[in-house]
Amino acid sequence: MKWGLMFVGKFDGVLFFADYDDTLYNSAHTVSPENLTAIRYFMDNGGYFSIATGRAHRTFTPQIEQEGLVFNAPVVLSNGAAIYDYSSGRYLLDSQLPPDAPDILTQLCGKFPALGFEAYHGEDIYVHNPNRITREHLAKVGGTQILKPILEMPTPWSKVILQQDQLYLEEVRDYFLARWGDHCEAIFSNRYLLEVTAKGCNKGAMVEKVAGLLYVRRENLYCMGDNENDIPMLALSAIPFAPANCSQPVKDWGARILNHCDGHAVAQAIQILDSIY
Repeated sequence: MKWGLMFVGKFDGVLFFADYDDTLYNSAHTVSPENLTAIRYFMDNGGYFSIATGRAHRTFTPQIEQEGLVFNAPVVLSNGAAIYDYSSGRYLLDSQLPPDAPDILTQLCGKFPALGFEAYHGEDIYVHNPNRITREHLAKVGGTQILKPILEMPTPWSKVILQQDQLYLEEVRDYFLARWGDHCEAIFSNRYLLEVTAKGCNKGAMVEKVAGLLYVRRENLYCMGDNENDIPMLALSAIPFAPANCSQPVKDWGARILNHCDGHAVAQAIQILDSIY
């Protein structure tokens, strides 16, 4: 890929947030050199780059060294439950589910007995009724499960990931939001994972907070993501980018479709920004 002439500061005041899994992180479970080169170019020329991921601090942090990740703005973690500043090693925001979350999940799992879930408490991941999806997810993100009865899991929880097939989870989502949607979010991060966070804690709300901290104007904010949980931040983006492998809800919503995540889609988005600024 050829980049335009380098003008120091050409991306001053521009913020680009990318989703991680299946956007920056490809189907081979790595970040391509092409994407890393493009990100460095963007940052070297004044841009702010960061990642908004469903992963928690424990499951995202090992990726930084493993993949050689570079970013220069606070990261949105846990699907919007947290903002973490790696430069200072501290949370800028760390939200928690309501104190009655274990009671809610007990009721929910009583209604939907095939449901499995992961509950995130600090750096620990507690699991209920782990299934194939639970095992595959934890194998991918590198977490270790702690199996405990729901009411014996320590609290507070930053988020919960409900796990089953899509049709089952759609019924779970509708039931959950009808009863507890006034103080919780529930949104798909892929067909088999339904993410539950505190009300108002989603990728869009947290990306907006980071943009405010950096004094970035809305017209200079760009986001890229592949799934339904990315739509709240795509809605803020001057150009909402998505890789070609994105979910149908993202396509139907109207994102600008770029290459597959295996085709260095983040680098392609930065090339588009290079032609704009």
